[in-house]
Amino acid sequence: MNSLQNHLLIATPMLNDPMFKRTVTYICEHNEEGAMGLVINQPADLSVTSLLDKLEIVYPENNQHLQGNVYQGGPVGRERGFVIHPPQDNWRASQKMSDDIMVTTSRDILEALGSSAAPPQFLLTLGYAGWEAGQLEEELGENSWLAIPADPELLFNTPPSERWQKATEQLGFDVWQLGPDVGHA
Repeated sequence: MNSLQNHLLIATPMLNDPMFKRTVTYICEHNEEGAMGLVINQPADLSVTSLLDKLEIVYPENNQHLQGNVYQGGPVGRERGFVIHPPQDNWRASQKMSDDIMVTTSRDILEALGSSAAPPQFLLTLGYAGWEAGQLEEELGENSWLAIPADPELLFNTPPSERWQKATEQLGFDVWQLGPDVGHA
């Protein structure tokens, strides 16, 4: 099995699950036990500053980095937060995914948002998507998902409403030409 860790899963037009329709999911973990990812293009009805207020975290007023939305990372563990950002060594609970991407789950990064210690770019998600052993491979075989290597430009510099389209463009073909039939040579 080839791991899809540090890849983006792109929902194909055949995926009719309303939770994942036209989503792009950053895969944080993929092994023989299953997979875990964070949806990066479904803004929640919650701003970063509103979340920080709820957590009673003080932040600088009128900070541009805090003006964005929190994302619905997936249907599992919606009370758990994940911050996707460029690598930094100063957080308590982080996993470096590549030279360009790290995922942090500790409160200390939230407390630093808006300060000079904060990552220069970040996506904040609540919840995650999870797959049991073999489930993601089955869904890939059904043409529900396509995968591409993670792209920091798409993660951090592409507006959320454009992420699915930009990701599909990286496939090199028109995703709308995919058929529902699965072929095996």
